Amino acid sequence: MTQQSPGWLKPTVDYGPLGVFFLAYLTSGLLIATAALMVATAIGLVLSVAVARRVPMMPLITAIVVGIFGGLTLWLNDDTFIKMKPTIIQALFAAILFGGLAFGWLPLKLMLGSAWPMDRDGWRRLTLRFATFFLAMAVLNEAVWRTQSTDVWVTFKVFGIMILTFLFALTQMPLMNRHRLPDEVVPENRG
Repeated sequence: MTQQSPGWLKPTVDYGPLGVFFLAYLTSGLLIATAALMVATAIGLVLSVAVARRVPMMPLITAIVVGIFGGLTLWLNDDTFIKMKPTIIQALFAAILFGGLAFGWLPLKLMLGSAWPMDRDGWRRLTLRFATFFLAMAVLNEAVWRTQSTDVWVTFKVFGIMILTFLFALTQMPLMNRHRLPDEVVPENRG
């Protein structure tokens, strides 16, 4: 029997490190913000284990990439690595989703299927759309950090990526509603 996590845990683990990064950047610059992001990400994972007794997959992947690229940023005193981190994460998510589709596996269904039951075609289409979106976001991050100031990039990283992801997810609601399974077809989820 799995226990329901408190409602505050996921937003804290997902967005807390981003808030810490932004505040540290405003007060102390990118290198200190990178160190703060690494610490906040690790604390988020520990908090998740302590409260929910599990490590969520996406924050774990993010933590690994933050650890590697944040560590390189601090060790080499070069902000290029932390600026590449969103590109790597977005490209990794795209690769996982495209790879899943290539092998007939639907990773989004595994992660979200109990929250939003849809038919297989709906999950396939949604997975393809999210994979394409993540790939486009990787390219966009590369364009922003390579052509804009660090201030612009930090604002894009903290607010732009989140807003674009939210807006993209909203545009997928018609597809999700079209392919949603009727309530009587939805299998009972007993954890």
